[in-house]
Amino acid sequence: MSMGRKGLISLLCAAGLASSCGSDSPGHFPAMPVAISLADPGLWNTYGVAALGQTRSFIKPLRQPSGFAYTDATYTGLGGVLLICGIDGLSGQTGVPLAYDLSCPVECSADVRVAVDPATFEAICPKCHSHYNVYDAAGATISGKAAEEHIRGLRRYSCRPATTGGYIITQ
Repeated sequence: MSMGRKGLISLLCAAGLASSCGSDSPGHFPAMPVAISLADPGLWNTYGVAALGQTRSFIKPLRQPSGFAYTDATYTGLGGVLLICGIDGLSGQTGVPLAYDLSCPVECSADVRVAVDPATFEAICPKCHSHYNVYDAAGATISGKAAEEHIRGLRRYSCRPATTGGYIITQ
């Protein structure tokens, strides 16, 4: 039984989407919504990051951090959101909040999350052992399978100051 041209094209497109994880294409894993409001100064003081190297992880399905009031309008990307106080690689400004998806782009799974080594401020994947610079290089790949496969790095999210104080994290 032969497959029609449309069927073949659909199959090839599906295969391309399924294999997109692990590549360095702009969508190295599926785009997922991100929206975390820490706009209230009290919320920022409780759940934000103020000291260089300080980190916080937001994972809605796991209700982390505990006590954070997740709403229907809160989204935390594919694997969650890593928030770190670091250095903006473009402006050189220190003490700025930076946000990344916790999912390793090599593993492309909501359940395989990077963790920050407090000694080096590198995010490290527990499965493929790739290292990423989340402190001052926009989540760039440093070593491991991600470097071998020329993957650009962790997906970075926007941390913009809110008019009322604090920050809003979005895609």
